[in-house]
Amino acid sequence: MGHVVIIGNGVAGVTAARNIRKRSDHRITIVSSESQYFFSRPALMYLFMGSMEFDHLKPYDDGFWKRNRIDLVFGHATGIDTASRRVMIDGGNAIDYDHCIVATGSVPNYGGWPGERSEGVQGLYSLQDLRNLDVSSRSTEHAVVVGGGLIGIEAAEMLRSRNVGVTLLARESGYWGNVLPSEESAVIGRHVGDHGVDLRLSTELGEIFSDTSGRVRAVVTKDGHEIACRTVVLAIGVSPNTALARASGLDVDRGIVVDGCFATTAPDVYAIGDCAQHADGSVDQLWYTARDHGEHVARVICGDGAPYRRDVFYNSAKFFDIEYQTYGIVPAQVRNDASFTWMHPDRRHFLRIVHDGQGVTGFNALGIRLRASACMEWIRNRTPLSQVLDRLDEADFDPEFTRTIKRVGRERRAA
Repeated sequence: MGHVVIIGNGVAGVTAARNIRKRSDHRITIVSSESQYFFSRPALMYLFMGSMEFDHLKPYDDGFWKRNRIDLVFGHATGIDTASRRVMIDGGNAIDYDHCIVATGSVPNYGGWPGERSEGVQGLYSLQDLRNLDVSSRSTEHAVVVGGGLIGIEAAEMLRSRNVGVTLLARESGYWGNVLPSEESAVIGRHVGDHGVDLRLSTELGEIFSDTSGRVRAVVTKDGHEIACRTVVLAIGVSPNTALARASGLDVDRGIVVDGCFATTAPDVYAIGDCAQHADGSVDQLWYTARDHGEHVARVICGDGAPYRRDVFYNSAKFFDIEYQTYGIVPAQVRNDASFTWMHPDRRHFLRIVHDGQGVTGFNALGIRLRASACMEWIRNRTPLSQVLDRLDEADFDPEFTRTIKRVGRERRAA
């Protein structure tokens, strides 16, 4: 029986701990300085909006950890001594390990803009970021959100829930235009505007100005427009949190370099989740992939050394009250003859099925909830588009949409 020390109590680290416990009697310790107990990061916005309390964000009751013999250490890991196999904790403490898992997640990106370190300017990722936004929003009539991705829209919705005016700056010509095809981008852009957000496309931040106290007072765009504000959220993505790994001598590139079993260059030290970089140079920065990493590294530590294989890509989110799901590969620039599309007359429900002439390769759904198992099976099996359209019921659609989309599909095939 060995001692597994996990640094980070996000979904990757906690999933690893749970699965190691299911498979072994290893001693398990989780170290975290963000919070004592694991919480659902995607649900943080609902804490801010007042629809949930912090205890509601915890998937497990506080007694779960003791019952499952998982020790929790609330402290900051300052280094990994890979020679003596010890994790150093602030305050001079240390924890010996047989296996160490680094699951330190991500940190918000900054863009190098003048004034970006002013009070009231922040990213949105951690529990502390949420607390900072809670404080600054209470003295804010208008805020600027920089970046038109998922974090940006989440920040906008959070601020609008407190009646804060929001201007959202997006450098693309359409909302999230580097990810979404033009039709989906237009649906979300209209919806964002309907919720009172001043969406400014093809607009980039130029500079941030502060008052004499150091608090942000305005931003100026690159085209010279000044926008008064007391809060700025920089939602321009996140980067792997590699500070601990770098300080500990692990091989770090964009993320912590790992092999197919999530092993780093140090013996018995692994990295998973947002902070890990695969051999092909890619980094997975999604809740779902972090969970998959945790499950896989648990198998590796418990004796199953098979390399990790990515499954079909998928993700989900909400743009205010429009649900978004994506499966497989849906490029932002997609040929008309390479996808089937359907739009409801209300322009709030949309489906795209991408295919390559042989079988389906991707799905985008807005305002329509798909069954993940069905979509992923169709992509894995390269099921022909005609068969997918005939079997849409298996994706658990609303019957109203299913009937309409199947009819449209038949009509287009007959044309």
